[in-house]
Amino acid sequence: MPIKWRKQWISDETFESAGVFDVDGDGVLDIVSGGFWYQGPDYRKKSGIYEVKPAGEYFDDFSTIPMDVNGDGRMDFITGGWWGGTVRWAENTGNKDKPWIIHDIGVTSAIETTRAWDIDGDGCPEIIPNNPMANCIHIFKLKRDPKTGKGLGSFEHHKIANFPEGMTQGHGLGCGDIAGNGRMDIVLKTGWFEAPADPYHGEWIWHPEFNLGPCPSVPILVEDINGDGLNELVVGYAHNYGLEWWQQTRTAGGQRAWTKHPIDPFNAQYHDLIWADIDGDGKKELVTGKRHRAHCGNEAGEWDDYGIYYFKWTGENFAKQVISYAAFDEAKGCGIHFQLADLRGTGRLDLVAPGKDGLYVFFNEGIPHLGK
Repeated sequence: MPIKWRKQWISDETFESAGVFDVDGDGVLDIVSGGFWYQGPDYRKKSGIYEVKPAGEYFDDFSTIPMDVNGDGRMDFITGGWWGGTVRWAENTGNKDKPWIIHDIGVTSAIETTRAWDIDGDGCPEIIPNNPMANCIHIFKLKRDPKTGKGLGSFEHHKIANFPEGMTQGHGLGCGDIAGNGRMDIVLKTGWFEAPADPYHGEWIWHPEFNLGPCPSVPILVEDINGDGLNELVVGYAHNYGLEWWQQTRTAGGQRAWTKHPIDPFNAQYHDLIWADIDGDGKKELVTGKRHRAHCGNEAGEWDDYGIYYFKWTGENFAKQVISYAAFDEAKGCGIHFQLADLRGTGRLDLVAPGKDGLYVFFNEGIPHLGK
């Protein structure tokens, strides 16, 4: 019994990233995408934020991570892109007539996209970009007031992990507990770094246990798919065909092994993945879809019909359900950084889908037969 979705057009803007947070402090969630924000609850009023640098079909804007960086009670966001090679934060001025102020956080190298994970376990997420050409992992930790916990407007910049000679990050990045010790390990294309007790000063141990193939997704999900107490990997192929899960097993002696299982080998450009409960049954689903024109018409699967989907774990494999699927002029992709959020207070997660094919919301109307 699939979820019913209602599609709503928001804008023809072609930014590939979107975030959801309360921009104006009225208690209602708004949508932020690229150079604009759209006021909730109907998202019809569009206001400018700042001029985003264009680069051909792209913009130098590959994430929208909400964070009150300067502790003023207004939500800002973190972004960055391939061409600028710099992680930045956009300061919410609180004035609808005044552009947001862009601050550099740190120079890295070309940024595929950026995500936020709590690396040190203090309850606050750190900012980690995927830098395919870098030979380290960049981590940006927001400096906070020790008494109030509020952001102080600047970040600590840590470079972690000793890479083997000649190795770079490559395309793809994940984070989660693989070792089973409660720490946040880091997953790359050809293996994973085991986190030390002190992630900023300790030694990260490299485990070259797999090769996920060309251009894995960001993120690579680290989740216990089959309920055996060991975290698996879920990986899409961002610039090729395929969506897979890699099962972790252990021998009696503790030796780790990985087995690849297909989820959807017949669709392409699975760039962004989210693991969340969208049907209210207490179990999480895999939500993902195609990044339309990921390389501007120049790679495998670019001209196929496309869409957005969710996949339910059945206990043995994943069952695919369609949110949107059709030809170019009818379907919708989900960009490089899409969002799930309860936009209407229904208790159900709606889907905000940016991309070169425009900005849309898919409202989650629940499962009609169950009245959910």
